[in-house]
Amino acid sequence: MKKKLSNTPDKGIFNKPVTRRESIRILGGAVAIAGISSFTLPTNLFGSQKEKKPNIIFILTDDHRWDCLSAVGHPFLKTPNMDRIAGEGVLFNNAFVTTSLCSPSRASFLTGQYASVHGVKNNATRWDEKKDITFMEYLKKAGYDTAFIGKWHMPGGQLPHLPGVDLFISFTRKDGQGDYYNCPIYVNHKLTPNRKPYITEELTDYALDFVDEDRENPFCLYLSHKAVHHDWRPPEHLKGMYGDVDLSHSFAPESDKYNTWTNLNWLEGTMGNMHDVYRRYCECLVSVDEQLGRLLQKLEAKGILDDTVIVYAGDNGYLWGEHRLYAKHYPYEESIRIPYLIRAPRNLIFEPGRKADQMVLNIDLAPTLLDIAGIPIPDTMQGESFLPILESKTAPGRKSFIYELFMDFPFGGRVPPHKALRTERYKYIEWEVCRDEPEIYDLKKDPREMKDLINTREGKEMAAILKKELEVMKKKYHIVDK
Repeated sequence: MKKKLSNTPDKGIFNKPVTRRESIRILGGAVAIAGISSFTLPTNLFGSQKEKKPNIIFILTDDHRWDCLSAVGHPFLKTPNMDRIAGEGVLFNNAFVTTSLCSPSRASFLTGQYASVHGVKNNATRWDEKKDITFMEYLKKAGYDTAFIGKWHMPGGQLPHLPGVDLFISFTRKDGQGDYYNCPIYVNHKLTPNRKPYITEELTDYALDFVDEDRENPFCLYLSHKAVHHDWRPPEHLKGMYGDVDLSHSFAPESDKYNTWTNLNWLEGTMGNMHDVYRRYCECLVSVDEQLGRLLQKLEAKGILDDTVIVYAGDNGYLWGEHRLYAKHYPYEESIRIPYLIRAPRNLIFEPGRKADQMVLNIDLAPTLLDIAGIPIPDTMQGESFLPILESKTAPGRKSFIYELFMDFPFGGRVPPHKALRTERYKYIEWEVCRDEPEIYDLKKDPREMKDLINTREGKEMAAILKKELEVMKKKYHIVDK
């Protein structure tokens, strides 16, 4: 982890940059050839053996859709600090969640497991304190100082006691959804007076305090924002920021642009038209970006920015009228794709500033962070470390993954539970109730999934192939139907 990678493209074996894991493998092979039975790595191979592991910061937002970043060409939204992470690190073009719903997705980020395995199947399912293990527990055992700050929501009316977490700051208001203004905060389970009225700023203040502490150990900070969840109330100084912006190209052609209650979506909707709520959504995102900027400034001021791994992600996507649908839950691209950005010490990233096309998932976060910290990845984690993708732009990625959604009261009547297989080219969806036929889309020819091919010859042939793969993967990952 101490050896810097060259920024020159691969030009053959002698000019190809050698990654940390390759160096260890090569050295180990050389030792084996020499017949040495045991040895100690020289301290100058990667620097001192006592050198600290990198600090880790994971920032998670709620309902942040993958294309709501200026770095990917949003028509008016400006997110300079998120763009900076992408520009100095890696932006994943094809990042997804395995369940597009707050609680299951958050548990998947923490455990590296599918909802079928960690057991948080919907927003009413409780985190199992006896069974579920977070990546922070492993980091704590490896010598990290740890903090969880922000939204818990599993389910939220009660906060757990998390092993391996030194500082636990969260809220229970509205079953864990919290309020944008004057939200009651619990610090290590003790109700604490508000220091700032606006939740995004207050959570960031706590994060800054944690980062600013004098310490000998590396730290891991999990910063989980309420934003940008419904009901989208921006801070006072950003209200109306996008009031006059042209939204003519911001919604899908089939969208009912002025209706947030489409298809009985009133439980997720809000009074007013979609133009108004989308403006507020974007204004709340600007606030998140501002607070991210404060965090970056703090790291720079302390001289530890380049010693810190920073990952930014959303817990699920969001439908703004695509398919004449609103909110999340559904297996379509707008719902399951997320922003996923990582900035890391330069010795971890080959060609910083690039965009990676390999598919990565929320369940990949936990094994990746352990891999970066040099901690063995437990067999219980189902995700895959994407450290190889950071180290080499030609590293292979997964070819497919399973998406799962269980019954989520009171939304069950609107969104039937289902399973889907998403490959590099196709998406195959099986509905457990309400719909008799599956759906299949050719994402290469139809990226917006507007033409269901299930009743075509091509679709029937591909559906048979993908159904077999889905069944194989369900067994491999222990995916359950109920």
